Order: sequence, then C-alpha cells, then structure tokens
Amino acid sequence: MTKVTETPSTESRKVDHIRINLEKDVQFPRLTTGLEKYRFMHQGLPEINLNEVDSTIELFGKTLSAPILVSSMTGGTDLAYRINQNLAEVAQSHKIAMGLGSQRAAIENPDLAYSYRVRNIAPDILLFANVGAVQLNYGYGADQCQRAVDMVEADALILHFNVLQEAVQPEGDVNFAGLLAKVEQVCKQVSVPVIAKEVGWGFSEKNARDLANVGVAAIDVAGSGGTSWSEVEYHRAPTAFHARVAASFADWGIPTADAIQYAVNGAPNLKVIASGGLRDGIDIAKCIALGSVLGGLAGPFLKAADQSIEATEQLVRELTSQFRIAMLCSGAKNIADLQKTTLMKV
Repeated sequence: MTKVTETPSTESRKVDHIRINLEKDVQFPRLTTGLEKYRFMHQGLPEINLNEVDSTIELFGKTLSAPILVSSMTGGTDLAYRINQNLAEVAQSHKIAMGLGSQRAAIENPDLAYSYRVRNIAPDILLFANVGAVQLNYGYGADQCQRAVDMVEADALILHFNVLQEAVQPEGDVNFAGLLAKVEQVCKQVSVPVIAKEVGWGFSEKNARDLANVGVAAIDVAGSGGTSWSEVEYHRAPTAFHARVAASFADWGIPTADAIQYAVNGAPNLKVIASGGLRDGIDIAKCIALGSVLGGLAGPFLKAADQSIEATEQLVRELTSQFRIAMLCSGAKNIADLQKTTLMKV
C-alpha cells in the first residue's frame, strides 16, 4: 500500500492514480458490468456483406468511424502528456472520440495545460474537456468550466461525479449538496454541450431524470464492473483506517448494463454514453443495443497507450473489427439497426 505522509497536490495525486491503475489490480472483486447476462440472437443468414456494414455515427457535429470513446483518464503530469499524445494520435487516425482527464490540475496551475492539449495532432476528433462537478461547490463556476473547454478546444464538456472516490479520500472534497442548480448554470453559460459522467458507480434513474431537467446534453453512465476507484484509493490510503474504509466499498455501485437502462428510462431524450468495464467490441455493441450511442473504455486504453502508439492502434483495430462482426452476426447493417436489435437475457 502506498503511504501518503502529507496532503498531496492535485498533480501528485494524478501520478498516483496512473501508477496504481497500471501496476495494481483495481477491478471490482465480484461485481460485474451485467453485460455478460445479455446475448445477441445470432443470425446465421444475415443477408449482409461485412464490407458494407456501416459503423459510423454522428455526435455533437462530428462523424465517428465507430461509436468508440477513449474514456477520460488523465492529465497534469509528464507521464499523462505522453499517454494523451498517444491516445490522441490514434483517435485522429481512426476517427474515434476522446475524453480528457480532469483539468483541475491545469486550472490550478496553467503550466500543466500542455499535458491536456492534443489538437495539434488531433484537429478533427470529437474531444471532451473535463471538470469535477463537486468543484462547483469549491469556488468553480461557468468561467472555470469555459476555461477548461477553451484550453483544449473541446467539442463538449464533461462534468464528472465521483462522490464515493472523494468520500474515501482523506483529502476529498465531500460537499455534493446543491449541485444541480450549479450544473444548470454551467449548462446555460458554457459554449458547448455538457455531459454528466459518473466514474465507475453508475447513475440511478432519478439521477438521469434530474440531470436531464437541468440541461445536460448527454449522460455517461460509467457503471460498475471495471475499475473501482475505491480500490485505487485503497492503494493510496495513508493509514490502515482509511484503507479499511475504502476497501469496504470495493463492490459498491450500479452495474453498467443496468445503469444504461436507468439512463434511457430516466432521460429518454438524452444521448447515453456507456462506460464502466467494457472490454471488447462485443461489449460496445451490446451497449448500443441497450440504448447508448457510444461505448467508452479507459483501462485497456491506458495500458495500451503506456506501451506505445502501435499497441493503441492494435487495440482500436481489434475493437472496431469485433464491433463490426457483432453487427454482421446480429443482422445490423448500420447503427440504427443495431439500436433496434433486441438482446436476449440469459
């Protein structure tokens, strides 16, 4: 367990988070995404040419080659800069979407902004800026959110909700009271659409409804079953007390498959992004069939980008191929067909 002897800076916390995600097992011990409970009805006679399967999708004014999102991960350090550059180069060449990690570090210290900027190598990608929603109770407002957007020339802004992570951090920001009204002001005042994103424990149906009512344009459910950030914080805990508290929440959360359906039911007019434990193109296809418009992965992209651009490209090729073959074998010629495909629950 990593020992932290003093309150860490935002920058040092980012380094801890990258290192722990790369070196430790921080997956949910028992709780799964729930996606394993769903199956496509195999179509042995799809009457479709794989070469004519159309996996493109339009979102926030950009055309993607497939509904794949490099989920928000990091920034604020030299290591994060290298990872973001690798991710962005591959996102550009393969025409997929990318989210950046929380930009609080660069808002606090503008010298760190370089680690988030990727437009020089990815001028065309669908790119999401990122600010912690709880910071709206700690001095942030629409101005800081707009700074995050402008800093990276983003197409949309993620406000991430990480209540459990903050609660188990000794230095966590734990005042989540009255956030909805402040989110509403951000939605009204920033120049781009706002996405509400959990970080691995999912949103309830009520959460989705409330967020839709204050003006968010999309919800990234980020359900449980992948990386558990309480497990990450367990590895950062400065004392045995903090470690035991964090460890007790290892299997807390709403499985991703359930969170997608809660969001669709609670906010039927919003775009739903699925993330949280997705591991291949078949998972992404299941998420689209359940009602989402994008499938996001973080952990697999982090590990690949830490290795090389080549490893990252290989991952995208695999995801895309798996996704397109799943479309073919379920009889879906395009994304609209896939969204209408009924999954079997097993």
